[in-house]
Amino acid sequence: MAKRILLVDDEPLILKGLKFALEQDGYETESAEDGEIALEKLRKGGFDLVLLDVMLPKMSGIEVCQAVREKSDVPIIMLTAKGEDMDKILGLEYGADDYMTKPFNILEVKARIKSILRRTGAKSEAPRLTLTAGDITINLGNRSVQAHGQAVNLTVKEFDLLNLFMSNPGKVYSRDELLETIWGFDYIGDFRTVDVHIRRLREKIERNPAQPEFIFTKWGVGYYFTDKD
Repeated sequence: MAKRILLVDDEPLILKGLKFALEQDGYETESAEDGEIALEKLRKGGFDLVLLDVMLPKMSGIEVCQAVREKSDVPIIMLTAKGEDMDKILGLEYGADDYMTKPFNILEVKARIKSILRRTGAKSEAPRLTLTAGDITINLGNRSVQAHGQAVNLTVKEFDLLNLFMSNPGKVYSRDELLETIWGFDYIGDFRTVDVHIRRLREKIERNPAQPEFIFTKWGVGYYFTDKD
């Protein structure tokens, strides 16, 4: 079955170009030209990925992302204007899995989409296996997470980070290693992407993110996970 992608941008030419390029590769697409229409479509479900512009009429892409993350872990790639670093950081803070800067190369867009969908598609093929550390449990079969007796809604990249850490307790990963392992060797981004995702992950699984029990920073080197058991 073809993967369905929601394209959200208020520039008709961008929507038209994305639609043409992605449908050539076998994807099904739907379009929305403002944030409210996008959110309405997303609430109905059925999408495998969202390309979401930050600057939208009626409701910003950041607001849409925040609202979606309250109910869904559908992968979101934010589209930001060149040089708008704060938009990138806010997008990641509110649950985006990745971001791209306009003007973008359509081949890079396709590569990013393929990479994320490959990771999310793996969940249907994964064995029924769980990993447990303290009172955190992840199910690799359905990519669900329980922390402190509560279900935790993680994004694709947050889950992949937690899985990597819990599978390799005590191993220190540099930011370079995390970018290459989780985002892919050809990812064009910076270390802030890793730092923001780690901070968000801590906020979701740690009782007190300021005093973590599981994910620690090794200053000047990177991050590591400690299994208290």
